[in-house]
Amino acid sequence: MKEEFLKILFSTIEERKNSSSEDSYVKSLFDGGTLKINEKVLEETLELLEATSYLKGDKREKVIHEAADLWFHTLVLISNQGIDIDEVIKELASRFGKSGLLEKALREIPKQEK
Repeated sequence: MKEEFLKILFSTIEERKNSSSEDSYVKSLFDGGTLKINEKVLEETLELLEATSYLKGDKREKVIHEAADLWFHTLVLISNQGIDIDEVIKELASRFGKSGLLEKALREIPKQEK
């Protein structure tokens, strides 16, 4: 279910990328190009980090809201790079059940040395 939702959301982003609608927020991001999308991802990242430091009562809701914004804009960024969500899901699945420290160390070894 959760993976399917991400695929449906990504498909909607792809549709909006190719739309002619002038009132589509997603289309406006794509029209702004990589720089505009990168700026939004950075902005949302900073807002999420700020939310985790939030000291008021609705911290949990703020973190959830900002995490959703970051995930959404990351999906736009991935689409803009011509990468399909299934490729990212496959990469995550390949890491599942492995030590994060080991996986990261193996990524740092040049391919010919593996």
